[in-house]
Amino acid sequence: MKKRIVVALGGNALGNTPEEQQELVRQTAKPIADLIEDGHDVVIAHGNGPQVGMINVAFSSGQVPRMPFPECGAMSQGYIGFHLQNALREELLSRGIDRPVATIVTQVVVDKNDPAFEDPTKPIGKFFSKEEAEKVAAETGYVMKEDAGRGYRRVVASPKPVEVIENKTVEALIKDGQIVITVGGGGIPVIKDGNTLEGVAAVIDKDFASGVLAEMINADFLIILTAVEKIALNYGKQNETWLDQVSVADMEQYMTEGHFAPGSMLPKVEASVAFAKSGKGRVALVTSLERASSGIKGETGTHISL
Repeated sequence: MKKRIVVALGGNALGNTPEEQQELVRQTAKPIADLIEDGHDVVIAHGNGPQVGMINVAFSSGQVPRMPFPECGAMSQGYIGFHLQNALREELLSRGIDRPVATIVTQVVVDKNDPAFEDPTKPIGKFFSKEEAEKVAAETGYVMKEDAGRGYRRVVASPKPVEVIENKTVEALIKDGQIVITVGGGGIPVIKDGNTLEGVAAVIDKDFASGVLAEMINADFLIILTAVEKIALNYGKQNETWLDQVSVADMEQYMTEGHFAPGSMLPKVEASVAFAKSGKGRVALVTSLERASSGIKGETGTHISL
């Protein structure tokens, strides 16, 4: 049965350099093309951590004017989308499937009163010594924090997404039979001020943004891709247990018990639970990229639903 699916790609699907990315996306395109070949409408989201950091560093060299961080995010959406859409188009055409693939530069509204702005925690850009960091902070107003004993880095807030501005554009393209790449890097964070959208220096978690988009376009499935085939309780321990079909209530209990690491699986579980709770019949699937098509068929992965 045809499903509307939002797929959130992890960073391992993109690589760390433009050259590495171009090679990796050719492999990434294959499992996504499987979903399309199975007859589903697919919307693709992705991270941008290494890419936006690289762009930010390039514009912080002193050789050119500094580029505001929201604009760095927009640039990363453009060049990641360029690589992804061409790789996917090529893969689809090789299978005899002629469907347009489009990248949308996507803005995502955040709340200016989000508590995350009071305590920025997301490191971006290069490392500095303490003295260099103090100088940068004085010159720019950036918040600089020590990062795991490796030096000081700029940190920005990671607020929760509220609304995807271009959701109707995405909806129109899907109805036209197109494959859409959107909310790249979690989207460009913006704050609404009347009719104005003002970009802010922040990083939105791509899984949360994918979940909000999936709600807004009434998707059937949110697929959050990881390095593992399923979510586990007691991961890496002797009593490790892999999860198959899980209710929202049980998953919330597992979160309360502290089964998922805050820096890795927890945000994926939180985003999955939020989407599954947002409407009857909505399913969040957490699995690996290679197993996405099998997961939709119920053959593998962790399925979270009401």
